[in-house]
Amino acid sequence: MPDGPSSRREFLKQSALVTAAASVPSAAIVSEAADPIESKFQPEELWRDRMTAPDDGKKLGWFVDSRRCFGCHACEVSCKAENDVPLGKFIRQTFYKDVGEYPQVARMFLPMACQHCEDAPCIKACPCGALHKAEGGTVAIDYNVCCGHGTCVEVCPYGAIYMDPVAKQAVKCHNCYHRTEVGMEPACVPTCPSQALHFGDLNDPQSSISLAMAAARENGVEPVQLREEKNTKPRMWFAGPAAATIEDSIPREGESYSGDAYSIYNWKLPVD
Repeated sequence: MPDGPSSRREFLKQSALVTAAASVPSAAIVSEAADPIESKFQPEELWRDRMTAPDDGKKLGWFVDSRRCFGCHACEVSCKAENDVPLGKFIRQTFYKDVGEYPQVARMFLPMACQHCEDAPCIKACPCGALHKAEGGTVAIDYNVCCGHGTCVEVCPYGAIYMDPVAKQAVKCHNCYHRTEVGMEPACVPTCPSQALHFGDLNDPQSSISLAMAAARENGVEPVQLREEKNTKPRMWFAGPAAATIEDSIPREGESYSGDAYSIYNWKLPVD
């Protein structure tokens, strides 16, 4: 403790300043708690350039017609085979939900994968700069850079990223860019026997996705998106009631697709 009145006054003054400064982190904690996802984002100057897609004139996107999906899971199988996805992990997954009451019951299906958001939170949160926009706005991962931090999993509002147990790196749908760059479609699209999946350039009115979405609208079905309130501007649209019905079963931030989605306990309808 300093000696003398003047020294004591100075000491109390400094103590008051320290106390005031100490209150700032508390306010920051409150702010962080109010928006825990944005608190994981890196400074904008670290991700701004990676959020900008190449100027190639393309706008790649997905249209999922859940009215046609009958839950064969062929899209999942082809995706796992094409990308060497390990057991228990998924880049793409088809979720289902039983609806109605006996004897009028039905099972709805909803194929899901990365939404390739225009304002992708995974890019903003990536601390090593591995996540970036590739051709047509595809959200891709540079595996020469990925450090396996896993923050991308924590902020993805669709649970579409998982951490590879061997490589210790993030994995997600990359629109099969190794196929699209040579004029082929992503592996899941031609594998779908019911033609429920459509992929292509939204800027091209004659692309498969543009024609499929136009046909849906002509039949009075307006394509919808999931969790628009997240403001990530996803590049995936859905037709049919399955999107709204199954939405609450889709993984969220901090989660990933898993085999639990196929649990036999999902077969039982809720009891009022």
